[in-house]
Amino acid sequence: MPDGAVEILNAARAEAYATPIEDIDLSLPERFRDNTLWPFFERVRKEDPVHWTANSPSGPHWSITRYQDIMTVETNHQVFSSAHGISIEDGDGEHPLPMFIAMDPPKHDAQRKVVSPIVSPHNLANMEPIIRERAATILDELPIGEPFNWVDRVSVELTTQMLCTLFDFPFEDRRKLTRWSDIVTAGVDSDLVSSQEEAWAEIMECAAYFTNLWNQRVDAEVPGDDLISMMANAEATRNMEPMEFLGNILLLIVGGNDTTRNSLTGGLLALNENPDQYDKLRANPALIPSMVSEIIRWQTPVAHMRRTALADFELGGKTIKSGDKVVMWYVSGNRDETAIDNPDAFIIDRERPRQHIAFGFGIHRCVGMRMAEMQLRVVWEEILKRFPVVQVVGEPQRATTSFLRAYKSMNALIPARA
Repeated sequence: MPDGAVEILNAARAEAYATPIEDIDLSLPERFRDNTLWPFFERVRKEDPVHWTANSPSGPHWSITRYQDIMTVETNHQVFSSAHGISIEDGDGEHPLPMFIAMDPPKHDAQRKVVSPIVSPHNLANMEPIIRERAATILDELPIGEPFNWVDRVSVELTTQMLCTLFDFPFEDRRKLTRWSDIVTAGVDSDLVSSQEEAWAEIMECAAYFTNLWNQRVDAEVPGDDLISMMANAEATRNMEPMEFLGNILLLIVGGNDTTRNSLTGGLLALNENPDQYDKLRANPALIPSMVSEIIRWQTPVAHMRRTALADFELGGKTIKSGDKVVMWYVSGNRDETAIDNPDAFIIDRERPRQHIAFGFGIHRCVGMRMAEMQLRVVWEEILKRFPVVQVVGEPQRATTSFLRAYKSMNALIPARA
């Protein structure tokens, strides 16, 4: 870690332990942008793991920071509802976007079941050669001996191409998917759009584009096996209202993009910050599947999910009241020393590498998690075939949001062979 980054982190640690515990707000997006969140979560996990924040730009909320407590909330959907939103941010209230991840059973279960065949073991096996071919092409086109933006050239390009396959989306327009995903998850970043109105106008462009694709595929004589065709021809989803259709499309765009995209970048960064693990990987490429799970835990691309209490509930000696906003901090649970051995270390051959909650748990567990793991595995298999090392050059630029641990850019360099 560069000296400047160490100084910033040390200053954050001093602030975290000097601030009265009741005044700590874990949701401040600037800490995610600056990567200074860790000491704040560390202190709250140790001293006040079920943590009430009365004053926050995100509104009053409970922070659930330990692994087992998160599991308690995650698996009790009778008390902790998803139907009032999944982000700590409440949105502007003018443009509600229902989506199945922000629904409770039985409607959630019916809509999720419609799209789940896209990630069946059989379908994943059919898609692996496509992913491998695309990864090979992307990697073979990278420059040697000069810096390039890994986020744009590798992470974004690979995941956007995969989204085209899942939606049967016109390949030449694939960067529209990237743009729409970025706008939806932008947080307080201001360099994407100048106003909420501009953002909403682009989301309406997304709605129009996908409505056109829907109209082409609904009631097809032989329905396709893409996500739009699945929804257009299934009983549980074919009669969705326009905003519900848009909400589910945006969910699938973001879900099919951000986990893999940010883990591809975060994994390269983690290996560069832990060169002993990079050496271990080169010596034994069979560790790639284990490393993929460790990358996902280490990165935790979705930092939190929010629930709303439907009844009073006792947790960790605290009383969560009906109507309270409850935030499960996956990013903290995955660094919980009471559940994971040596959680702050990046270890690619952990004994139990899948013991993490980066994909959530219970009925809302990420439907595409096996696809994300497969894409990461294939990319790293192809990287190791080609490059002894890929170096990170400088500090990455992170997004200003507490919902995702996301990268806007990260320079990398593939050294020329002697």
